[in-house]
Amino acid sequence: MVGSDENFSGVMRASNFQGGLRPVVGGGKLTAGVGQNRRALSTINRNVIGAPPLPYAVNKRNGITDNKVNAANKIPPVPIHRPITRKLAAQIASKQQQPAVEVTKPPVPLAPNRNESEDCIIIDAEEYKATGDSSVPMFVQHTEAMMEEIDRMDEEIEMEDVEDCPIVDIDSTDKKNTLAVVEYIDDIYAYYKKTEVLSCVPPNYMEQQIDVNERMRAILIDWLIEVHYKFELMEETLYLTVNLIDRFLAVQSVIRKKLQLVGITALLLACKYEEVSVPVVEDLILISDKAYTRNEVLAMEKLMEKLMVNTLQFNITVPTAYVFMRRFLKAAQSDKKVELMSFFLIELCLVEYEMLKFPPSMLAAAAIFTAQCTLGVSKEWNKTCEKHSSYAKDQLSECSRLMVSFHQKAASGKLTGVHRKYSTSKYGYAARCEPASFLLEAAWF
Repeated sequence: MVGSDENFSGVMRASNFQGGLRPVVGGGKLTAGVGQNRRALSTINRNVIGAPPLPYAVNKRNGITDNKVNAANKIPPVPIHRPITRKLAAQIASKQQQPAVEVTKPPVPLAPNRNESEDCIIIDAEEYKATGDSSVPMFVQHTEAMMEEIDRMDEEIEMEDVEDCPIVDIDSTDKKNTLAVVEYIDDIYAYYKKTEVLSCVPPNYMEQQIDVNERMRAILIDWLIEVHYKFELMEETLYLTVNLIDRFLAVQSVIRKKLQLVGITALLLACKYEEVSVPVVEDLILISDKAYTRNEVLAMEKLMEKLMVNTLQFNITVPTAYVFMRRFLKAAQSDKKVELMSFFLIELCLVEYEMLKFPPSMLAAAAIFTAQCTLGVSKEWNKTCEKHSSYAKDQLSECSRLMVSFHQKAASGKLTGVHRKYSTSKYGYAARCEPASFLLEAAWF
């Protein structure tokens, strides 16, 4: 029988067998210690045996690298052989076409393993990557390219979300709530938007007042905000009170000493309209430091009611800024922090006479937009907010900048009633937030 080429002496080597050659008991011949190492691919073995080692490979035996041993003894490295498969043979053949450049880099020391008795090839991944002789593996290139493409797509999606943000149906969750009147809510606010001009006063009505000015009005409103807070009245009551004061002063001349009486009487009328439990007249007299008697308060109330009949025609159901605030906050999908900050900003505007030039709907929209910028929630006024408020971001710029300036001086001015109110835990310490000063830049909008 003709044997394979593996049995020739020119091919057979002791290092090809694990454990070398050992004598067989009872005979003088030497046989292979491990017969399982025979391979049928004799032709491949004949081509591969004696080939130079793979590039970038660090031969390690018992924890001592061959590089150090060869460097010390100056002995050429002994080729290390391993079982040959078709895949490995193809890889070696392709490697032989390109000359390998040996890199002399100190290998990473490893703890010696005394149980290892066979030679192995250990490739240092960091050393392999650091050498510039071989290109980055294909799968790494594909992974990096794929991640870059994903990042680019994410940026495009974010830009599309900002530019083409869809309009959200804010009433979809209230369709089963009969009190939300979803079928009529859009018509109701369209009517409010149309009639809000009728409830506004001329922004220069103080010019016809002889004994009072806008500074006195600011002091009165700031004091009434504190009274409203101490009596724990509803939010609607405060906004209606300020509206009644301005509408009264716009048509009736008042002396300075009666201005506070006008304020507490307007508060009493607003409480009768909005509150379930109305403060008694004696409480209003007491909180005004007994500056007026009961008869004077009732007389002023009668005068204001008479004026409402003749001039205002009992038109108390007016769309104040609070009415629009509730709707716009829902459109902006605001949380509690944005809500408190919005009311803080708009109450600062109640004190300021110059804010009468803005309609209530614009005040509400600008307050919510400024609150979002202040808290870092968003710097955009999305399509849903534009739809329900009828204002674009550019239209809110002037009003928003004024609100930021009021916020900056809220704690340092003489009228600090609003700041003290919103510096409590009940209102989430909203007044302590830093103002959105970047909105004051002319190029921001």
